[in-house]
Amino acid sequence: MAIRSLLDLVIDKKASDLHLVARSMPKIRIDGELVSTGNVVLTPNDIEEICLPLIDEEQKAELKKFKELDFSIDLGNSRFRVNYYYTMNGELSAAFRTIPLEIPTLDDICAPDILFDLAKKQKGLILITGATGSGKSTTLAAILNEINYSQNKHIITIEDPVEFIHTSKNSLFSHRNVGSDTSSFSRALKYALREDPDVILVGEMRDKETMAMTIEAAQTGHLVFATLHTNSAVSSINRIIDSFATSDQAYIKSSLASSLIAVISQNLLPKIGGGRVALFEIMLNNIAISNLIREGKIHQILSQMQLGSSQSGMRIMASEIQKALNENIITKDIAMQFNATNLN
Repeated sequence: MAIRSLLDLVIDKKASDLHLVARSMPKIRIDGELVSTGNVVLTPNDIEEICLPLIDEEQKAELKKFKELDFSIDLGNSRFRVNYYYTMNGELSAAFRTIPLEIPTLDDICAPDILFDLAKKQKGLILITGATGSGKSTTLAAILNEINYSQNKHIITIEDPVEFIHTSKNSLFSHRNVGSDTSSFSRALKYALREDPDVILVGEMRDKETMAMTIEAAQTGHLVFATLHTNSAVSSINRIIDSFATSDQAYIKSSLASSLIAVISQNLLPKIGGGRVALFEIMLNNIAISNLIREGKIHQILSQMQLGSSQSGMRIMASEIQKALNENIITKDIAMQFNATNLN
């Protein structure tokens, strides 16, 4: 079985992911659901024959040492983010995520108008959050694409691995891959501040060192975008604060209160009739929310968002899900899966 034929099938079916696990048929994810493909059950040897030719000797050594490997590949007109990992009995498994070669625009993803305004900001921190597969990378790519065509900026992206590859237009792009181009997110951020950036993308804030450097970059006159695997503005802010020792939290709260511009949390929900729809929760930092962050009253932020949602561009996820249900975009079952509050 050839990897090319499997990945061609992923593209043809408009699937988001391909999974290869021993003693199972290859599975692809379509509109959020896993579907078996073909009738061949893969053996451990099959997976090694499919996957190992895609990586070089250095990557093979890393895989052998750490039992996991992240990288990206281009195959013809397609690009994929890939993760190799070992399961029980030392068997190699693989997950492939599709990455469109064509950079999406904010209009392509039906982004809220406020995202166009956020792309014009000159400094501060913007968080894009959501579960794995919720479209964070696509939203970030669309925002950077807007900056690329409308402004003259130096944009540094730090990712593991690099996903969307932007061609410099009005802006200049420097893509850095953690592992091959730099040893860590925090180290890349440290040196990025010496590389005359206007905009910095941090692919993921995995530890407190990266979080601290990200906030520092936002405080020193740069526009910084970063992602978290959190599902709301409140949980995102709590995640950052709770990553630090109690003795450091007052400083982090103050720094976050002054540097944070917005938190965009998103979900991709299956639509009636096929496909998926992106729904956005948007928190825009203002005086009231900034004070709540500084005082550690994070649980009160949602109430402030509800107060400001009608005129400021803020959005609440529960309300967005209810709206999609009312407009017959999603079913009630789907709405209940993604929303813990009462539905009308």
